[in-house]
Amino acid sequence: MELYKEILTELLKKEEINIVFQNFTTSVTEIIENECYKTLQEIKAIIEDNSLNDFECVEKIVCVFESIGSDGGNRHDFG
Repeated sequence: MELYKEILTELLKKEEINIVFQNFTTSVTEIIENECYKTLQEIKAIIEDNSLNDFECVEKIVCVFESIGSDGGNRHDFG
């Protein structure tokens, strides 16, 4: 559930604020599912990129998670 909140928070940060819920036609679940699908497509493309070594592959995947609002945790502290 934490990843769900992180993704939603990041998506909402990018939007202009104008709150009206009178005729809300898209559910939060649909919004999250769409973002998750796009994220999985990005990760799949990274995994299929044979020009990347394993370290670069993991680095790029961690960056994808960060782009949706989820931190990389200890996996992205390479210093």
